Amino acid sequence: MYSTKYVKARDIDDAVKALKSADDGKFLAGGMTLIPTLKQRLANPDCLVDLSACGLSSIDDEGSAIRIGAMTRHVDVAESALVQKAIPALTHLAAHIGDRQVRNRGTIGGSLANNDPAACYPAALLALGGTVHTQSRSIAAEDYFDGMFETALEEDEIIHAVSLPKPEKAAYVKFPNPASRYAMVGVFVAKFADGVRVAVTGAGEDGVFRAHDLEAALNANFSADAIADGMVSSDGLMSDIHASADYRAHLIGEMTRRAVNACT
Repeated sequence: MYSTKYVKARDIDDAVKALKSADDGKFLAGGMTLIPTLKQRLANPDCLVDLSACGLSSIDDEGSAIRIGAMTRHVDVAESALVQKAIPALTHLAAHIGDRQVRNRGTIGGSLANNDPAACYPAALLALGGTVHTQSRSIAAEDYFDGMFETALEEDEIIHAVSLPKPEKAAYVKFPNPASRYAMVGVFVAKFADGVRVAVTGAGEDGVFRAHDLEAALNANFSADAIADGMVSSDGLMSDIHASADYRAHLIGEMTRRAVNACT
């Protein structure tokens, strides 16, 4: 056993103060990644700072985008009429994260802050060209992801909310690991007036990435037929006990075709 101090922060300033006073503190959102890490003794923070009382749970319509508070749970996104109207692909994505227990505890901010290479929300943020808002700045999706489990966030920086532009059409399709439900490959396709964006999660050695070759093909012809077999290279893709890089390359093409056909 080891001791860990628990602090339930009253607001963002209180949370930052608590973290700075600790030698090795961690922010706690839904805990869907952090708690298993603690149980496996892969982390041993001396202080956990709970963000649940910081008032960061909300979903708002900003006109051209929706803004989702960082502590908004997956289940709240999945069941939101506002999100369903604005970006139905996002409600579908949230409704298929993990299992019911995970969806009732996990948060969008926690998922993006952790940047697990197989998480679903990073693909949505990148494909939609979203923005991460913290207490000190706003970070464009293109500048936010720094590699597997790495982001542009500073140590004491807290995600307040995420803004996601509304596309003309969008869909998210993943090939889930049958046990964990994490994406072995997940593809988010978003069509805007100025072009198509395709983001892939679960496959890249450096985490989520945009598939520019697929974007070019879909910009020329927004049809599943535009994605030919063998179009996706296995270079830079992960190989593990679940799937080889070549198989993931095949899945990226197939999931993209399915996403294009599912676009609404």
